[in-house]
Amino acid sequence: MKLLHHPNIVRIYEVIGTKTKIYLVMEYVPGGQLSDKLSYIKKLGESEARKIFHQLIDAVDYCHSRGVYHRDLKPENVLLDSKGNIKVSDFGLSTLRKPGDILTTTCGSPCYVAPELLANKGYDGAAADVWSCGVILYELLACYLPFDDNNLMILYKKISGAEYAFPQWFTESEKRLISRILCPNPKKRVTIPEIIDDKWFQKDYVPSCGYECTEKVQLDDVNAALDSIEENGKETNMTKSSYFINAFQLIAMSQVLDLSGLFEEQDKKQLTRLGSKHTVNETIKKIEAAAMDVSLAVERMNNFKMKMLPKQRMTRCSRSYFDLSAKVIEVSPNNCVVEISKSAGELRVYKEVCLALSQYSSPAVPRWNLKEC
Repeated sequence: MKLLHHPNIVRIYEVIGTKTKIYLVMEYVPGGQLSDKLSYIKKLGESEARKIFHQLIDAVDYCHSRGVYHRDLKPENVLLDSKGNIKVSDFGLSTLRKPGDILTTTCGSPCYVAPELLANKGYDGAAADVWSCGVILYELLACYLPFDDNNLMILYKKISGAEYAFPQWFTESEKRLISRILCPNPKKRVTIPEIIDDKWFQKDYVPSCGYECTEKVQLDDVNAALDSIEENGKETNMTKSSYFINAFQLIAMSQVLDLSGLFEEQDKKQLTRLGSKHTVNETIKKIEAAAMDVSLAVERMNNFKMKMLPKQRMTRCSRSYFDLSAKVIEVSPNNCVVEISKSAGELRVYKEVCLALSQYSSPAVPRWNLKEC
């Protein structure tokens, strides 16, 4: 959710982790769930239902533009603010994929799930979300579900065949749009751009745009420059210490519990983590000593990150062919994690650095713990 900055999506401001709990600091949305409103209102007016649908489509379209597919859209996951504007929430079943990628995990809520998810043959996340939006639009206008049954097998049969009927008060424009959305064939189902172009949708439509985020930065040199700018811009006398690990990052260091694939694209690079029972400064000195042992020079990038370069290749033009870096992550005052990563260069040198660093310990301190990811 931290990737999404849109007026119709609930914002998450901070994640705080302790040994026993994880706290999410989120935007306060006082109006409750959309489902609560539908439970005590007999029927929404067409203009109000259209306004809610406008905002829902804008939010979902923004998610898809960022590669995020919600996969559990329903009124229970749509909140209302004090002015009646919607806020899409609960991205627990969402996934981050490139447009056109085929998804395979069957998930969602039974009454809102797209028929292709029931076939277990892979599906397009965008088309599945569009189907759920169609179910929600029907529910907004009718105040009951198009597909509903206590028997799941009968329910799924109705969904697979798009077996539903329109109430008598639905207009022809509403019927036409919903029929295009609730098409059981995902390849023939209407897309979000086509929904936005629909005549019924266009009435009183005021697009709500997402906030632009800065471009993803991948180069260590640029990241270090930004970190130094941030340090120099602070007016306090506090000094910036090493990079301090939070609960999610500590959990992610276990390959079994690594959730990074849900939020960010994986980099194709070598990565080794080592545990150090030393202070940050002592750990950095050991990294420098280990680099010298294998004829590498260390170039400090900031207080917790450094590059390792061949001594004979300190010219700028050679850096693209040899990219070996180390990052010190402070877990506690006397415990650190060192990440050694290689994006380019010889694998042999990378392994020599990892081996040299793993051998640095004092008699009172156990040997470094070496783990390659």
